[in-house]
Amino acid sequence: MRMTQLFFESLREVPTEADTVSHQLLLRAGMVRQLAAGIFDYMPLGYRVKTKIEDIFREEMDAIDGQEITLPVVHPAEVWQKSGRWEKIGSDMARLKDRHGRDMCLAMTHEEVMADLAAQVVRSYKQLPFMLYQIQTKFRDEPRPRGGLIRVREFTMKDAYSFHADQDSIDAYYPRMYQAYFNIFRRCGLTNFVAVKSDSGMMGGNMAHEFMALADIGEDTLLICEASGYKANRQVARFQKPAPEAEDAAELTEIATPDTTTIESLAQFLDIPKSRTAKAIFLVADLGSVSEPDEKFVFAVIRGDMDLGETKLTNLLKARRMRPATPEEIRAIGAEPGYGSPVGIKREDVILVVDDLIPESANLVAGANKAGYHYTGVNYGRDYSADYVADIVAAQDGDPCPLSGKPMKAVRGIEIGNIFKLGSGYAESLGAFFLDENGDKKPIVMGSYGIGPGRLMASVLENHHDDNGITWPVSIAPYHVSLVALAGAKNPEVAAAADQLYQDLQAAGIEVLYDDRDERPGVKFNDADLIGLPVRVTLGKKGLDAGNAEVKARRDEGNQNVALDDVVAQVKTMLAEQWTSIGDTLTEEVLED
Repeated sequence: MRMTQLFFESLREVPTEADTVSHQLLLRAGMVRQLAAGIFDYMPLGYRVKTKIEDIFREEMDAIDGQEITLPVVHPAEVWQKSGRWEKIGSDMARLKDRHGRDMCLAMTHEEVMADLAAQVVRSYKQLPFMLYQIQTKFRDEPRPRGGLIRVREFTMKDAYSFHADQDSIDAYYPRMYQAYFNIFRRCGLTNFVAVKSDSGMMGGNMAHEFMALADIGEDTLLICEASGYKANRQVARFQKPAPEAEDAAELTEIATPDTTTIESLAQFLDIPKSRTAKAIFLVADLGSVSEPDEKFVFAVIRGDMDLGETKLTNLLKARRMRPATPEEIRAIGAEPGYGSPVGIKREDVILVVDDLIPESANLVAGANKAGYHYTGVNYGRDYSADYVADIVAAQDGDPCPLSGKPMKAVRGIEIGNIFKLGSGYAESLGAFFLDENGDKKPIVMGSYGIGPGRLMASVLENHHDDNGITWPVSIAPYHVSLVALAGAKNPEVAAAADQLYQDLQAAGIEVLYDDRDERPGVKFNDADLIGLPVRVTLGKKGLDAGNAEVKARRDEGNQNVALDDVVAQVKTMLAEQWTSIGDTLTEEVLED
């Protein structure tokens, strides 16, 4: 491709709306343009990257017996109503009505439609197992799009779905998808990522893994133990909780604690560790649906030195969503904001949940439900009891690993893919049944597996850039070589030699972006570094007079003068080394239970 023909414009200044390195570079290098919040155009260079990523998806999905199809972006409400998610999902779903007044929605994902398709085709166990996948547009009305392609509203996703006769079948298939995902990310040049156990969220199911690119801009916190290999999203991570020393129950005593509305101020005022306090969290959970909300007041109690794991609590209560309670709602149950505890509250309107460490922690300091006062000697069982006792706290950096007991490290990550064992819930809802070898009717067991090429592209850039621009891995670079002709328009000899080199490189099967523009050398070099193709070949009058071209790998500091007749061979060698480097990262992975 000649740059004089390329639909392209680079930006010299960092766009003010770009809040991550990948967002800045994608805009500056002319890869994407923003149409609206969370909605992007892919320009020719960016689209080539996206297409190469998608081709890798196809190759890896086909290698594990996938069959590609395409399903609609617009869905009738009925399929989502059958699964129950029409009522469970809130404003993230874009809903509309057709001209006949029928409820429709834009696809967020395709579990329902896939299950409906299977219901129409599958009759016998002999048709199972199989896997279908698509690379298709999705829309989720994200309230806070950010990070360029990291969190968007409209996006492309490779979503795959496997269909099985029983749990043993999906258990056998799941590790194949797990390995395929490792292959995909490494083939795209990403090495700084991990697979972690995760919350299945709105997808449901009994097992899920997220693949996380480690990056400071990541929205997720991961807990990792190097000693045991334990890895989990903080939303579901477990840890070894400290065993409090046994104590005789002290008398419940009210004491004055003015201006101590936080755990920090209370511990400082009484000169005690935060672990000797009980933290009260007031929430309102919606246990109903979109059309019929059912809000319940939730009072959660954890130890003062810990943080609430809201996902754990949400899953425990099977809540659709939760929000903080208002001061008026808190006082309505007999509690006091800043000085709350379960002691003496109106229990009939409250779901009380305590962390499983609370019953083991004697004589805690907790609010007296009166401004400026706390209780000492608060003991679970004697002074109050709960509806649920469960693990509802979030693991933190340094907490002991549940397997080794060694301190875990908290790191940030970008979710770049997920895989789920969905079970038979969607099949039962959509009528996807089959007859087994005994003639018995059974529901299909499903798996769901997703990756977004746009987010993966951005995650690669977060790991592959320098001060001058992008450093694309050879596998997904929009072109392999940047050919820069210096003073070509003013020097016919240079232009002719560059044209010939362009043809020779292409004839050798090398993808070339040829900068034949009438621009200053500095502009051309800056754009070449910004776009970040793996190899740059520069031809100017001085080099031509010596019979040489300058060849440089994008990630290397130095360059070398290569005879014109040897340039193609040298470029092929340099590209082959980069391909080999990616191939060396492809290793066999073991799925941890």
